[in-house]
Amino acid sequence: MTAEQRIPVQNLPDFRSRARQALQDGQLRRNFRSAMDSLMAKRASAFSDADERERLRALGNRIRARALSRLPELLEKLEARLTANGIQVHWAETTAEANQIVLDIARRRQAHRFIKGKSMVSEEMGMNHFLEEHGIECLESDMGEYIVQLAHEKPAHIIMPAIHKNAKQVARLFQAQLDVDYTEDVDQLIQIGRRTLRQKFREADIGISGVNFAVAETGTLVLVENEGNGRMSTSVPPVHIAVTGIEKVVENLRDVVPLVSLLTRSALGQPITTYLNLISGPRRPGERDGPEEVHLVLLDNGRSQAFADGELRQTLNCIRCGACMNHCPVYTRIGGHTYGEVYPGPIGAIITPHLVGLDRVPEHPGASTLCGACGEVCPVKIPIPELLQRLRQENVRPPHSQPQVMRGQGSTFSRREYLLWNLWQWLFSRPRLYRAFSVLATRLGGLLPARIGPWSAHHSTPKPARRSLHELAKAHLENPA
Repeated sequence: MTAEQRIPVQNLPDFRSRARQALQDGQLRRNFRSAMDSLMAKRASAFSDADERERLRALGNRIRARALSRLPELLEKLEARLTANGIQVHWAETTAEANQIVLDIARRRQAHRFIKGKSMVSEEMGMNHFLEEHGIECLESDMGEYIVQLAHEKPAHIIMPAIHKNAKQVARLFQAQLDVDYTEDVDQLIQIGRRTLRQKFREADIGISGVNFAVAETGTLVLVENEGNGRMSTSVPPVHIAVTGIEKVVENLRDVVPLVSLLTRSALGQPITTYLNLISGPRRPGERDGPEEVHLVLLDNGRSQAFADGELRQTLNCIRCGACMNHCPVYTRIGGHTYGEVYPGPIGAIITPHLVGLDRVPEHPGASTLCGACGEVCPVKIPIPELLQRLRQENVRPPHSQPQVMRGQGSTFSRREYLLWNLWQWLFSRPRLYRAFSVLATRLGGLLPARIGPWSAHHSTPKPARRSLHELAKAHLENPA
């Protein structure tokens, strides 16, 4: 099967088959390698002062930890301030509830056309497909998201959704979908997309956006972007609906400054993005632009589960910069679509189990070499390797053991493996039995089979030495010469 004939990675049924397919796609790997090298270099340049970088990371960690420690209180304060500012607040425990809230607003406004700025939470909700099923067009206005939407794919990266495609692939896509002349000139491709989208902003009944930070002190929604589509989506249509996870709340505007610096420098190597939008309410009397209504949908979708555990709570510190993905040797080789969910890479491996259940993504915590690069570059110092190890433990925990930490725990539990490890523990905690076992293992090692399960598919089968280390040490002490 040639590269052109292969089934798209995202359409394959499981993680392992998607990973094998991605590893055989040389173009995909070259696209990712080139993009990741560039992003890593830009981040390194943006944080050239190591001392300043570590001070800023420590500050970011304290800000996020403080906000999470007071999460219920800050959410209540946020709702009160937003309501006072004229923003209507809606709470959704599940993605189905969040989608229904958006649909109810659309029906009340008799809306049929949505324009959407970049929002990973809306991807989490599957909003585009949901609205389409109810006869409502929802068009992506972020260029990367627009490309992915035209290709009927999921984003491959949380910051750069179309990072898996090169200029030739985008040129072919635009030619086929938009009926335009073929060109590989990046500036021309961007202009083609912008001309197509510009009219859609004027026609849209409702604009959708995400939220980078929600400020409890002032009731302000902070939106960071580079293309201007977020500002257009939130100001041109008569209604603006913002969707975000409950963890995005921060205490005050002062906290936003270092977090934005960490976000933009970690994600793109920029000191600041082109647009920083602070939205504190709908259009007021006498103002000439802005939406008539502003709504905020606060989504839980498993975040409370992570919040309930002192260690796993650190997952919610994430500011969605994508730095952990850019530096991950596994993600760089298999790409974002291999993960099969909205959030790929290291951050996806620790957050997705809370959103969909560990039993649905049992392979994700194991898709890591535990090299530690993700933890080293995280701008808010999330201990990602430690959280991956914790999720691996929850994966093999007996299903009915206590405490019940998360949905789907024990998804890869094996009674045979469980009994073997308990036998191992029992044997190694009894010195006489351990010594007897060592003697037998060294003397009878030649009886081991040539293949030992999956291990020997890519490794040499281990062979015990003829004499154990303890025996060699004892012999050396008795006969030093």
